[in-house]
Parts: sequence; C-alpha cells; structure tokens
Amino acid sequence: MLPATPANPTVRVVPSADVAPDASIGEGSSVWHLAQVREGARLGRNCVIGRGAYVGTGVVMGDNCKVQNYALVYEPANLADGVFIGPAVVLTNDTYPRAVNPDGSLKSAHDWEPVGVTVHEGASIGARAICVAPVTIGAWATVAAGAVVVKDVPDYALVVGVPARRIGWVGRAGVPLVAEGDGRWRCPVTGAGYIEADGQLTEENQ
Repeated sequence: MLPATPANPTVRVVPSADVAPDASIGEGSSVWHLAQVREGARLGRNCVIGRGAYVGTGVVMGDNCKVQNYALVYEPANLADGVFIGPAVVLTNDTYPRAVNPDGSLKSAHDWEPVGVTVHEGASIGARAICVAPVTIGAWATVAAGAVVVKDVPDYALVVGVPARRIGWVGRAGVPLVAEGDGRWRCPVTGAGYIEADGQLTEENQ
C-alpha cells in the first residue's frame, strides 16, 4: 500500500478531496472531487472513489473497486476485489439507529456498536440501493437500483425491490442467465455454465 498523498505519482487525489493521513490507498487508485476517505480506511489497487463519496473509518476495500458519486460506505464495511457501488448507494452500520439514549442524552461513539455490510468479489449494487447492516452480498450478485436489502444475498443472485427479493441469476458478466432445464443455467455473453441446487448457484467445473 502507498500513503494517500497527492504527491504520490501512482495515486490520484484531487485537491478538494479529504483523505485522512493514515488512510491507505493502493497503486493506481483515484479519489475524486469532494470525496472523503476516513481514518484507517484501506483501499486496494486501481480503485475509484467518485465525487462526493464517503468511505468510513477503517473500511476495507479490495483491488479494482468502484465507488460511484455520492455513495456512502459506512464503517466497518468490507468490500472484496472488483466490487461496484453505484451512485448514491448507502451501506448502513447501525441496526437500531437513535440520535439519543433512552434518557434523552445525545448518543456518543461509546453508546452503540457499528455493524458492517460485507460485499463479496465482483458484486454490484445499483444506484440508490440501500444495504442494511449486517447483510452480506454474495460474489458476483447484482442488487438492482433502488432496492433495499435486509437479508443476505446469495452468490450470483439478481435481487430487486423493497424489501429486495431474488428474481433470477446473473453470471460474472452481470447479464441474466438463461435457464437450460434440470437446474442448469447458461450465460448468453460468456457461454459459462452454472448449476442451481438448494437455492444456491455455482459455476460448472468448480
């Protein structure tokens, strides 16, 4: 990892971005206008943090991730390699949010325990979707724009709606798979085959 400084030639941090001195930004990554990357955040190589996006304290992000404009990734979210976070997405971190305690006093950092959203490799979360912690988004899954995710999403699942529900499967290309019968599915883009069993999807030859 390289230090998050605009002077580092392998990392692009525009002057209007706010990057904590102890955040780590991987080689080839960019942090764009008005984005904020908080203390202790760790971003992998070739990541893109869009305009006005927020990456919370201690958030971990793998290589080749994209966090689009005005997305809010609250700590302690954990994003694997190749994750796409669409514009204005929110990854929450408080299961029972309150501004005050039962006695009316203002809550402090010591009065609640943050919980994070986990997003596995290659998954995509569409614009303005909300993932309510502590849900897990499976590898290569797609969360449709505007969905509200309140339970875990399986690998390769396509989920839509409020609350989000699975309506199909997608492959690594992100395109809906075509059913071939007997629990077999095919990607119309790559030709890759998948097998469905007990509500889960796996790639052939794995």
